[in-house]
Amino acid sequence: MNSFDLREFRVITLEDVDNAVRAGAKELLVQPRAILTPSAKDRVTAKGLSIKGGCCDSCSTTGGGGCVSCSGKSGGSASAPNATEWDKILNSPEAEKIKDEIVAVGKKLWMRQYVDGNGGNISYRIAENAVICTPTLTSKADLKASDMCLVDLNGKQLAGSAARTSEILLHLEIYKAVPEAKACVHCHPAHATAYAITGRVPITCVIPEFEVFVGKVALSPYETPGTQKFAETVIPFVKKHNTVLLANHGIICWADTVTHAEWYVEVTDTYCWTLMLANQLGSPITHISPEKNDDLLQLKKKLGLPDIRHDAEALKECSLCDLPEFPGGIAVMPASVSGGPSNASSAPSSTEMESIVKSVTDAVMAAFSGKS
Repeated sequence: MNSFDLREFRVITLEDVDNAVRAGAKELLVQPRAILTPSAKDRVTAKGLSIKGGCCDSCSTTGGGGCVSCSGKSGGSASAPNATEWDKILNSPEAEKIKDEIVAVGKKLWMRQYVDGNGGNISYRIAENAVICTPTLTSKADLKASDMCLVDLNGKQLAGSAARTSEILLHLEIYKAVPEAKACVHCHPAHATAYAITGRVPITCVIPEFEVFVGKVALSPYETPGTQKFAETVIPFVKKHNTVLLANHGIICWADTVTHAEWYVEVTDTYCWTLMLANQLGSPITHISPEKNDDLLQLKKKLGLPDIRHDAEALKECSLCDLPEFPGGIAVMPASVSGGPSNASSAPSSTEMESIVKSVTDAVMAAFSGKS
């Protein structure tokens, strides 16, 4: 029988099964206690493939820590799982600390109402080609260290008892584009997401903490979540921004630790919320002067935090501090990769506005005169 060897993997994905089918395999060789994702299991059934390994060599199928042909049989005991290299990484002392940190951050996200249902995902790059991430369809309030998955930079699951998050591809594009990125947090905080669904980014030069830890925020275009196209939308921004608003979706932040990435989420959402509250007071928002804000940027550079304003070329096309579009305004159009306007013409000047108002007023008065 034409066999296809998958014993290197603890979790068998749809991609693995399709590779076996393309190779003309009729039988899959898997390690003891191998787990098939639901889509992989469906493809195995549809293609009539047999599986050798799993709980025992006589098994015809496997998945979820047990197998169909052995379940319920007297005397049928499962063999102990083999410790693969990927399993060792996922269960190493270093990984255990990271998994505990991810669990703690997941609870913080849920308690602050940055996620709902099974929304949001967290990851940490533990090796050059290995990333620990949260599982799919799990509330961040209910995470356990044992739920975590291990994937490579292509999104292929290497270890873990649950299926990895469907949006890990977004995180992986950041890791590939930014070598210093070690952790990513994606979630849906209400105030930051409000900006994302209105196509705006928060103004800068208002609060020092935001300037130092986040600063200019990018806005990526919308694509269907979970797809490769969606993941690639952040590529033009993440080298010079540690925080990206995802159009009609939410926010993603990267940092050197999972906790720090979550901090940037908090800083951004609170900042957006503060701007919204300030706008309700009816007075113009005061800005930190460009000179004083340059001091903050120098501090930011010393801390090794990214900011598009560190780039002298970008500063030729954008100001150090954003100014509101109108008196009391709280948002500006998002900057393009180069730092200039991304779309739409700039707001009219005060002189132009006066001219427009006068023209409209004259037309209205003329209409009334004609009726008289």
